Amino acid sequence: MPERPNEQRREPAGIPPGMPGPGGPGRGAPRPKERARNTGATIRRLWAYLNRQRAGLILVYILTALAALVTMISPYLLGVAIDRFITPGRLEGLLGLCLLLLGLYAGGAAATWLQAYVMTGVAQRMLQSLRGDLFRKYQQLPVSFFDTRTHGELMSRNTNDIENVSNGLNQTVTQMLTSLIVVIGSLVLMLRLNVWLTLVGLVTIPLVMLATRLIGGVTRRNFKAQQEKLGSLNGLIEESVGGQRTVQIFRREQAMQAEFGEINGELNRAAVKAQIVSGLVGPVMNMLNNMNFALIAAIGAWMVFRDMTSVGVIVSFLNYSRQFGRPISDLANQYNLIQSGVAGAERVFEILDLETEYEEEGELIGGASLRGEVAFDSVSFAYKPERPILQNVSFRAEPGQKIALVGPTGAGKTTIVNLLTRFYETTSGTISIDGRDIRELDKNDLRRSVGMVLQDAYVFAGTIRDNIRYGRLDAGDAEIERAAELANADSFIRALPRGYDTPLTMGGTNLSHGQRQLLTIARAVLADPAILILDEATSSIDTRTEMHIQEAMRSLMRGRTSFVIAHRLSTIRDADRILFMSGGTAAEQGTHDELLEARGLYYELYMSQFKRLG
Repeated sequence: MPERPNEQRREPAGIPPGMPGPGGPGRGAPRPKERARNTGATIRRLWAYLNRQRAGLILVYILTALAALVTMISPYLLGVAIDRFITPGRLEGLLGLCLLLLGLYAGGAAATWLQAYVMTGVAQRMLQSLRGDLFRKYQQLPVSFFDTRTHGELMSRNTNDIENVSNGLNQTVTQMLTSLIVVIGSLVLMLRLNVWLTLVGLVTIPLVMLATRLIGGVTRRNFKAQQEKLGSLNGLIEESVGGQRTVQIFRREQAMQAEFGEINGELNRAAVKAQIVSGLVGPVMNMLNNMNFALIAAIGAWMVFRDMTSVGVIVSFLNYSRQFGRPISDLANQYNLIQSGVAGAERVFEILDLETEYEEEGELIGGASLRGEVAFDSVSFAYKPERPILQNVSFRAEPGQKIALVGPTGAGKTTIVNLLTRFYETTSGTISIDGRDIRELDKNDLRRSVGMVLQDAYVFAGTIRDNIRYGRLDAGDAEIERAAELANADSFIRALPRGYDTPLTMGGTNLSHGQRQLLTIARAVLADPAILILDEATSSIDTRTEMHIQEAMRSLMRGRTSFVIAHRLSTIRDADRILFMSGGTAAEQGTHDELLEARGLYYELYMSQFKRLG
């Protein structure tokens, strides 16, 4: 099979997960900047996202304050009712006070509902922004990043992890705001009612803080491990579903089920451990709060018997002590959501903290005036120093020339074009276009000047017209149809029921491989690049379709500097220069006739193909 860019996606191709990218640290793989290392740092970053919704947050603050005010006033009025009306037996003012309490409770409920309604909108807009930033980051990360991670694991960060952040925000942010106001307000009113009982009520606070700290650290690690296992499981599922035909033809169903069962079991163990540890928080907090309540009730009763305070004050104080402890208990009961959300946010921020491809600025290449002269000067490349992929490769392509790259799989053919497009960076040596080192050029502008047609023709969900327009988004319908004509795709497109408006499934499974290939060629024609790369575009199609594609490619290559990766040597006999790659070096260079006359490696490969055809 021909060499393809995706050959370096798994470990055998040379990039172990977590290893630095091509050329050593900092050259190819994205590097972390300031990463979220603890709960506090992650929460501060999430809060920065929330602060973008400032108007909504201000309204939430106001509604939270109103609801908390009702919560704090009610126990005081209840104590007043006991001391002023119930104990003395004066019932004439009790009804009015009860109606006032009823109105306060109704207003507090309304404020709480409205607060939750507004906060939901704030949280969802914040998550929309976070999700958009993560997807935008995916579009800016280099190919080396995606070569070391499964698609499912990355999808998990954009779905499961952000969903966990969503659950944590929706159910805890308003609770935290309310708790802060209620705790401070209750403490102030408790001090106003009785300082000594307040000191008794604070006895258990150090125990609460210690328990939260001990359990919290373990819980966060467990939830992060759970999310990582979930990402691995999603990666396996995505890989299995995408390659289901291969799984079935090689009868690997049982093996895939066994691997799924193993990872699923690891996820189960991590999830159970996370839930069990986080589940300790609620019971521990409830026990401490009940102990505190009992202690206050006992001491308060003793003070009433000694005429040191009144029954109404003790009732109010018990309510305030319960309010003081309830927010902590509520947060404790939601601790698993908080920790799960923080773990998900950390995994999202790990991606957001990576350097993008386009953070550097370079010289604009000037695509309109580009001649297409390409020179490799002593270029070497290695993922790790002890495993070189290319070694001192040198050649020159004059403007408009066709350069063919041939040789055995793994010889470095695709690596050459990956270096030319700066999907990876060279370890040593220079690559220049029109005499300018490509490392000094703007990467985005460079790629705009280079077109690629790969062996695996990929089309997106959408219409045929949209897929061709992918090559140049500002193209009009007439330009799209002209590009399709040049690519020999117009006839089969017009034969479809809806022509250019025919919808395609993701991956274009409702078209044949040859038809998808013609669409990718039309896309490249529309982009009008100065330099063209063709990666064995006709290796897996029938002879008749190959003739159409070869004709389309000849039209596409006319006037452009072209690099053709080929295994069928009959397709590159007219190349201006042929590079025979072997062991990471350009073992032979020359025209087809020159290499045959030399009777070297190219001659042996050509004769072996000729004999097979014969």
